[in-house]
Amino acid sequence: MTDTPSASQIISTDHEDRQISRLLNGLSGMALLFLTGIGLKAWFADHHSHAIVLWLFNVPVLANMLWYARTGNRLTQKVGLLTTVALLFAYLIASGGEGNTGPLWFYVFPPLLFFLTSLKAGTAILLFCYLLAIIVFQFPDLPGVTGEYSTDFKIRFFATLTFESIFCFVLEAGRLQTRNKLVKLAQSHEQAARTDELTGLANRRYMHSRLTAEFSRYQRSGHHFSVVLIDLDLFKRINDNYGHDAGDTALQHFARLVRQVIRQTDVAARWGGEEFLILLPDTTLLQALSLAERLRTEVASAKFQHQGQELPVTISAGVCSISKAGSVNELLKQADLNLYSAKGDGRNRIAPRVRSQDSQVPEESPA
Repeated sequence: MTDTPSASQIISTDHEDRQISRLLNGLSGMALLFLTGIGLKAWFADHHSHAIVLWLFNVPVLANMLWYARTGNRLTQKVGLLTTVALLFAYLIASGGEGNTGPLWFYVFPPLLFFLTSLKAGTAILLFCYLLAIIVFQFPDLPGVTGEYSTDFKIRFFATLTFESIFCFVLEAGRLQTRNKLVKLAQSHEQAARTDELTGLANRRYMHSRLTAEFSRYQRSGHHFSVVLIDLDLFKRINDNYGHDAGDTALQHFARLVRQVIRQTDVAARWGGEEFLILLPDTTLLQALSLAERLRTEVASAKFQHQGQELPVTISAGVCSISKAGSVNELLKQADLNLYSAKGDGRNRIAPRVRSQDSQVPEESPA
């Protein structure tokens, strides 16, 4: 099996992204209410220019919400909101807001920033904001800077903002660490649910789901696929003569050989006991027979050993293509019949017979 993101992992990530988007929509709605309300307060307090600027900030917030509703682009939604909030805070620090309390709204920024970005990106943006605040505080005569702050206010502002930023950083780092542990735990449970513990190959349940999915793809687009049903010959004798540990060793060695022979797109599973099943997507019967014969040859020439003793291991296999069956059950039934034929003909062979066994390969047009 290839290491691709699991279905549950993809669903979990998408669910988390949707939750963040809903949160951002809620925060955007609250921002509209606060900007409108505080703007009204400023207007009636005869701070008309300040009120107008606050109301103008409603425009990018509303535009960002409408753009997300139209496109569903979550990255643009995040960047748009963060940019608007950063510009708003820059204005509040430079102007002082009402009664030079504008910088106090900056305390909202660190938790939002760390939640929406990575720890590194959040720290970098915060440091830039610190630099901006220092410039405004130290050079009050700069164009556009109208806020006047006492030394005591500046010290308290930076001290409390630094404490909050560190606190938010630590909390977010802990949250991410816990989340990553939960994701790894979920992945390990999912991997265990679809993997045979002894061989590390897929188990029968997972193979059933892959066969169903491959058959659906065949029905939709006509992509042929084949299966190889394999049985280790006279495996009971290995257990009886050498012990069950030797049998386990033989199964594990065979699983390693299977992984070496099949492609990344193929799926190999322990079907039950000493039986194995290989699913070969986009593969005709002729191609499947060639792979099965190559695997048979590898097994016959390999040395299976356990505690210094050589184990007599060969395989028999039945091959079938979906072009020879009308359903997954028929496909498996025909592969089983071919396996039975291979074992009846003397074992250590493939059925239908391949050219290397002094017989003609059944002809089949490519899929």
